[in-house]
Order: sequence, then structure tokens, then C-alpha cells
Amino acid sequence: MSNSMLHPEFETLPAADVLKLQSELWTRQWAYVREHSTFYKDKYVDRFPADLSLEGLQDLPFTEKDDLRLSQERSYPYGDYIACPEEAVVRLHITSGTTGRPLHLANSQKDLEWIARIGGRAFYAAGLRPGDRVVHCLNYCMWTGGLTDHMNLEATGACVIPYGVGGAEKLLETIEQLGVTAISCTPSYPALLEKLLREQGKDPRDLKLRLGLFGGEAGLDNLEFRQNLESRWGFSVRNANYGMSEIMSIFGSQSEFTNDLHFHASDAVFVEILDAQGNVLPIREGTTGELVCTHLRKECQPLIRYRTRDVITVTGTGKAECGRTSWRFRVTGRTDDMFNVRGINVFPSAVQKAVMGRPDISSGQFRIVLRGAGPWDRIELTVEAAQDLAPSEWERAARTLEQNVREHAGATAVVTLVAADSLPRTAGKTNLIERIA
Repeated sequence: MSNSMLHPEFETLPAADVLKLQSELWTRQWAYVREHSTFYKDKYVDRFPADLSLEGLQDLPFTEKDDLRLSQERSYPYGDYIACPEEAVVRLHITSGTTGRPLHLANSQKDLEWIARIGGRAFYAAGLRPGDRVVHCLNYCMWTGGLTDHMNLEATGACVIPYGVGGAEKLLETIEQLGVTAISCTPSYPALLEKLLREQGKDPRDLKLRLGLFGGEAGLDNLEFRQNLESRWGFSVRNANYGMSEIMSIFGSQSEFTNDLHFHASDAVFVEILDAQGNVLPIREGTTGELVCTHLRKECQPLIRYRTRDVITVTGTGKAECGRTSWRFRVTGRTDDMFNVRGINVFPSAVQKAVMGRPDISSGQFRIVLRGAGPWDRIELTVEAAQDLAPSEWERAARTLEQNVREHAGATAVVTLVAADSLPRTAGKTNLIERIA
């Protein structure tokens, strides 16, 4: 272990050597999946050769999330895409279920070792170190964000305090009494803690946290939001927890040198980027498209050409300032969260960037209100005013935010301002869209 990287022997590997490793891993994984997964055996064996190369991967049909749900209905609870004996399953999680029925997620011991290895790599890149005490405030109730990310945090060598969600007042006491140096939570959770601290006549900086490790929600690549959070709390803010439960829990994080995410999992996951027509695009700076993932190491529930529905933009390749050679990216939206306003596709993340970019007039908390089935002729928003913004300024602020949303999202917005602290806070994922029939 170096002072700057958890696995420098891999994290500094040239791209050509990474691709060579991936090709070797794919050869083994393809043979394993063809032999052991009923789902993929039926899908691929009679149609594609046993010696299919990594370059030929793009000829295979995609795997959709609905395919996995149907698979688990046919063969409950793990699905017929499982590729290991049931006795090899040592941990079971479920997805958050924010877009349809939850999936059951099975992992073998070796799966969990790789998940922790890559998740630890991500948290280490984000700045967590041995000697830190990190309080982990995500839901432990079957969600991977709880126990699995706890193990990822431990993989850095840090001391992890498994707090979970709820009991915010006790959490503040715990941070002070134990000398906690870092917090792992959703980016909307500090707003709840700030409200409690204000009621106690305290300042967030009084907690003396040095690092905020965030994930589970969009918006962390918004520089204004990040800087505002850092100025109020006095800690360094990192998007340290980008991933998907069905793939690798965590496979992307920021370092201290960049506002972009490093892709940390190239020794376990192969990535493709698709345009709107489903064509594969090169991974180079400026490429934007849907993220598609294929497992190169997975025993229990391997996935091939899995459509994540996340839209990303590649922001860099080659050696980064931190010394890592992993490619960098930003998440710009989700195809299944997108809604249409007068022919314009709008991502909630674009609206979020517009609102969070004006901390002088808004707390950053907002909800998009979608009435009926759509399409819609405007973006209807409820936005919290900034804590110190006088009510006499709300009308002007609303018009300013409407213009900001139009510039970022490209569509007309109608903003209603409400008082600070009036929208619900949560320790879990915050749903930015309210749908009204």
C-alpha cells in the first residue's frame, strides 16, 4: 500500500496492459458463464462461438434489468442467471427498488472479496486512510449501501463505526465523543444534521470532520454545491460512492485532484458506452452515452452487456494528476429518469445543477413536480429558499432560478419558493421527482 494508492501495481498500469488483462479474464468468464448460467446458456450458446473474443462482445444481445426480474420470477430468489451452486452464496442483498421491483443480489465469498477490493480502492482514492474514524450512515437493512459499503470502508484500513440511519441527534454526539474524522452518507443528509445543529446553537465546523464521503444521489459533480458544503462544514467533499448493487457496489470515486470520477474496476468489469442508436462509442475524452457493463470476475450472478441506464461523459484518459491511469467520467443523467418538456429531454441532474449553483438564494433542496402522464410544457419546481433569504426577495429569486434552470436544462421552468427546512430530509436516497396523477 502506498500513501496515495491502495493498489498501485494495478492503478498505474498502462491502458494496453489493462486491455490485455481484460481479454484474459473475459476468455475465462465467457467459458464459465456459458457452462454454468442457464439464462446465458439459453441466450448465447447456440448463437455465438465458444472462443468469442472481447472485441466480439458487442455482437451479443444486451441484458436489461427487466430480464433479471423475469429471471428471478422463473427461479426464485436468485434467478436462472445464477452461475454458482446455491451453497456458494454467502450473502444476500436487495436493490433499493427505486425503479420497479427489487432484485435479490447473491454473492460468493470471492465475489465479496473483489467488491471490497475495488470499493476500498475507491474510498482510498477519495482520501480515507488508516487512522481515520469514519461513521457510516447508510441503511444496513439488506441494502448494499450498508454492510457491503461498510466492508469497502474497512478495506482502506480505516476504523468504521456502523451507525446506519436514524437517531441523528445521537449521531452528532457520537461524532464529537469518538473524535470521528470522516462521514459516509448521502449528500442530502448533512442538510438534516445542519438543521439539528442550528437548533442546538452549534456550527457544523464544530464537529471537526475532515472528510465527507458521499454517494447514492446525483449532483456531486456540481462544483458550487461541493464548495458550499465544504465552506459550511470545513471538510473535503468527495463523490466516493458511485456504483450499482448488481455490478460492483462501488466502482467510481473522485480524488483530491479532480471533480471527475475515476473508473476503478477495470480488472473486474468491462465497460462499453452506447449512443442513442445502440452503437458502441470509443472511450475517449468527450464521449457521451449510456454505460454498459460486463463482469470479468463474478461467480454468483454474472452480467453480460448489462444496460445500466446511466448516461456518462468521459472527461479524461491516460495518466491523471494523482498518478492513476484509470479513465475519468461524470454522470450526466439516467435514461429512465429523463422526462420530456416540449420536445426537450430533461434530466433531473441538470435541474439539480441549476438549483445548487445558486446557494445565495436556495438551500439546494428542491422537488420536480410532474402532473399527469406527460409530456409536459414546463418544468414545475418547488425550491427551498436559502436560510437567510428574506421573503421579500423570494419572487426575484424564483425568477432567477427559472432562468438558471432554462440555461442548464434547456426548458422552461416555473419555480415556487418555500421556506428553508420545509422539504423533507432523509438519511437515505432523496427522490427528486414527485409524480401527481
